[in-house]
Amino acid sequence: MSSDEPQIVRAAVVQAAPVAFDRDATLDKAAELVRQAAAGGAELVVLPEAFVSAYPRGITFGATVGSRSPEGRRWYRRYWESSVDVPGPATERLGGIARKHGVHLVIGVIERGRGTLYCTALMFSADGELLGKHRKLMPTGAERLVWGFGDGSTMPVVDTSLGRLGAVICWENYMPLMRMHMYSQGVQLYCAPTADPRESWVASMRHVAAEGRCFVLSANQFTRRSDYPDDYPLDVPADEVLSPGNSLIASPLGELIAGPSTGAETVLHAELDLGAIPEGKYDFDVAGHYARPDVFRLTVDTRPQDPVEHTDPD
Repeated sequence: MSSDEPQIVRAAVVQAAPVAFDRDATLDKAAELVRQAAAGGAELVVLPEAFVSAYPRGITFGATVGSRSPEGRRWYRRYWESSVDVPGPATERLGGIARKHGVHLVIGVIERGRGTLYCTALMFSADGELLGKHRKLMPTGAERLVWGFGDGSTMPVVDTSLGRLGAVICWENYMPLMRMHMYSQGVQLYCAPTADPRESWVASMRHVAAEGRCFVLSANQFTRRSDYPDDYPLDVPADEVLSPGNSLIASPLGELIAGPSTGAETVLHAELDLGAIPEGKYDFDVAGHYARPDVFRLTVDTRPQDPVEHTDPD
């Protein structure tokens, strides 16, 4: 494609629930959702935070200050057993799904690392390659009981045939320094898998798109109590909506071009003209001519923060 030809990216944001605490059934559902999105012409498909295999909404895991219950430990074990290794069989399956349908895929998973779970976003190319991962830097509130903290080594923006692709998860999007790091890497397709269905989230995503002069694709789950196991410790009616969604796609000027959608599982489609990004940056480039580095500087440590360093005596 010559530089003067418009580059249009056909994108889809999936708003759906997993089969909570069942990794294999969730991967089957992800395959069907990606098939539907690709059948609608999508080249890029974004699925929600913690899609494989659960955002554990409403559960306490038996934790109080100074005490953890045996039942809570058993639920954590079920969560662990339904989570994924990166890389591992689940990522091979997800890569195969992306390859089969010829789409770039961004999907939220719960990742196992040593003895810790992480809320992670995975990015796959259209040929099934795992391009990168992002571990959520700062779990929010009670999420910290079950998810570990990511570090600066998993905050990539990756080059793809569609454009520069990155992911920021849920309330990390309220961290201005993290957003600046993403903007400084030239992110064009800013994916924001989330669990926040509030109206204020829609406003935040529009702000991020306008601030970064990038396309923002925010995917949330639409979930009912019935999407969780029958014995899940949440005493509400089976048809009660736990997350209404509010998934959306926003333009580099902060305009809504798909969604927000609530009340049902759905796939939102939009055509993204990447030429709108330089048009937007004409008068506002937060990591360029609007940055004022003589006044403000950001230092980002992208080294892995391993707790044990092994030194070869030789």
